[in-house]
Amino acid sequence: QVQLVESGGGLVQPGGSLRLSCAASRRIIGFYVMGWYRQAPGKQRELVATLTSSGTTNYADSVKGRFTISRDNAKNMVYLQMNSLKPDDTAVYYCNRRVGVHDDWGLGTQVTVSS
Repeated sequence: QVQLVESGGGLVQPGGSLRLSCAASRRIIGFYVMGWYRQAPGKQRELVATLTSSGTTNYADSVKGRFTISRDNAKNMVYLQMNSLKPDDTAVYYCNRRVGVHDDWGLGTQVTVSS
C-alpha cells in the first residue's frame, strides 16, 4: 500500500492553468497505473488521465489537448498540468495508483474554475 497526497488545487478563471501534484509515500515500482480522477458535485467519479509504468498515457476525451499527466520517479511524484480550464472542469481531483485489482487513493484537491 502507498499513501498519496494531492496538492495544487485552487480557484482559477476560465482559460487559466493549474498544475496538480501527487506525492507518493514511497517509491512505486513494478507494473502499475497512476491516474487522476475527478468528481463534480452530484456526479460520479470519472477518469481524467492515466500513466502506466511503461509510459503509456490515456486521457478522457473532455481533456485531450488541454491536460498532461507526467511523473518524476526520482521524487515519487505524479503531476497533472491543466491548461485552458473550463467551468466544467470544476471538481475534486483524486490521485490513484492501481496495481492489479488494488487501488490506492488520495483524499483529493478541489479545483474551481470560475470568473
